[in-house]
Amino acid sequence: MRSDAVKKGVDRAPQRSLLRATGMTDADMERPLIGIANSWNDVVPGHIHLNELAEEVRKGVIEAGGVPLTFGVPGVCDGVAMGHSGMRYSLVSRDTISDCVEIMVQAHCMDGWVGVTNCDKITPGMLMAAGRLDIPAIMVTGGPMEPGLKDGKGLDLQSVFEALGANKAGNMSESEVLEIERCACPGKGSCSGLFTANTMACLTEALGMSLTGCGSMMATDDRKKDLARATGRRIVELVKEGTNARKVVTKGSFNNAIVLDMAIGGSSNTALHIPAIASDFGVDVDLRTFDEISKRVPHLTSIKPSGPYHMKDFDAAGGVPAMLSRLVDELSDEMTVNGTRIKEIARKAVVRNEEVIRPKERPFHKEGGIAVLYGNLAPMGSVVKQAAVSPEMMKFEGTAKVFDSEQDAYEAISACEIVAGDVVVIRYEGPKGGPGMPEMLSPTSLIAGMGLSDSVALITDGRFSGATRGPCIGHVSPEAFDRGPIAAIIDGDRISIDITGRRIELLVPQKELEERLANVKVVDRHPTGVLAKYRRLVGDASSGAICR
Repeated sequence: MRSDAVKKGVDRAPQRSLLRATGMTDADMERPLIGIANSWNDVVPGHIHLNELAEEVRKGVIEAGGVPLTFGVPGVCDGVAMGHSGMRYSLVSRDTISDCVEIMVQAHCMDGWVGVTNCDKITPGMLMAAGRLDIPAIMVTGGPMEPGLKDGKGLDLQSVFEALGANKAGNMSESEVLEIERCACPGKGSCSGLFTANTMACLTEALGMSLTGCGSMMATDDRKKDLARATGRRIVELVKEGTNARKVVTKGSFNNAIVLDMAIGGSSNTALHIPAIASDFGVDVDLRTFDEISKRVPHLTSIKPSGPYHMKDFDAAGGVPAMLSRLVDELSDEMTVNGTRIKEIARKAVVRNEEVIRPKERPFHKEGGIAVLYGNLAPMGSVVKQAAVSPEMMKFEGTAKVFDSEQDAYEAISACEIVAGDVVVIRYEGPKGGPGMPEMLSPTSLIAGMGLSDSVALITDGRFSGATRGPCIGHVSPEAFDRGPIAAIIDGDRISIDITGRRIELLVPQKELEERLANVKVVDRHPTGVLAKYRRLVGDASSGAICR
């Protein structure tokens, strides 16, 4: 066992002495050491119950003959961080989390580990660590929040952000906004739509890195504790079998995750996280892979923000296994941490609601949830959640209104300076320019709440929340800070967007575009601390914003 390096032989008497101080016994010295990376905190709603799940994992580890060793991992609530400087730290935290897990597992020679996780960057960060460490690992995702309820209508965090837009447009009073605020997020769990957190939980299951049913199982579901305990038992078995993470997750596993992503209409942030996770597993996944799969895999469910359903409805309809049963012909038959192959799981699954999880012959959309656009405005690519775009906005030409920060755009939208036919351009918010590539839920929700999502587009070198809907195109690469073409746009330029044709073009002659770029004065916010370090290390969004 790896842990013998700190447990065996007379030379390790000092290490054993310290381990005894934590309560370990002679018998424990013969057992595998199992790390439990617990991202519990009382800041993030998706994490406030994770101590309960971590305790069940501990019990399972002990039952199977292992020694559980729990340690903490940070977590950012993207919703709380949204719309101010705190959002610059969210994507940064993904790499910090991965580093934290690596440090604890490697420094203490653990034999295997379990990630008790939830929410947007925490799950990707832990998966990155799993690939990098390549020892036995399993994830337990904490589960979605129950949807809120007001006047018989389901609510979620997106509802609150869009209520602000309605208020700015004069269509909703401040008291009505506050009523929605009080109802939208009723308790523990990740926000109840198919936003980034729940998308990544589902994709973790499709990768084979969590036990069956984990991805969509609600935070309030009593079965979650049973599953966490089973995970604790299973990680010890994986250690004894010698089943490391890279034996489970292969190139085919990433294919399966992207296939599921397209069918469920997942967050556009997966185009950042899946390439980054794949890189740590030694696998190459690029944006073209997403688009190739999107063109052949239809969108088979319609969960908020794309449609009327919440994660609770998806889980009740059979969740990830049921969706995989619709996609079995598209799947690569890879192993999972269950010890069974993915196609066997898919074939045993039952679809319990034919409307929530439709057959391939009757999709919500013929193509998958994400499209990748190229053109002179995004030579290295850009990403849009096409499942959340209305048919009339799939092809659009509009007039640019340019902002060098999210805050400037937010103020202009709030002041009703954006009108039908505009293309809002927000730049210098990329991985380096932000730095940190902040999400843009505040401006996109204002646009939607004002009733402009069918007449106004938004383009950015930053990214969008999984709760964003409408023609919002992010991850524009190269970013403005790297003198990408987005840096050359000026107010009044015409921009053409053709999502179906996968094109995004600045309608300016090439020579003029080159002249403008030669004279660009790059906006530099002169970051300090962790943001300055992040800028030095991070790559472009088209490759997953990977730190090297």
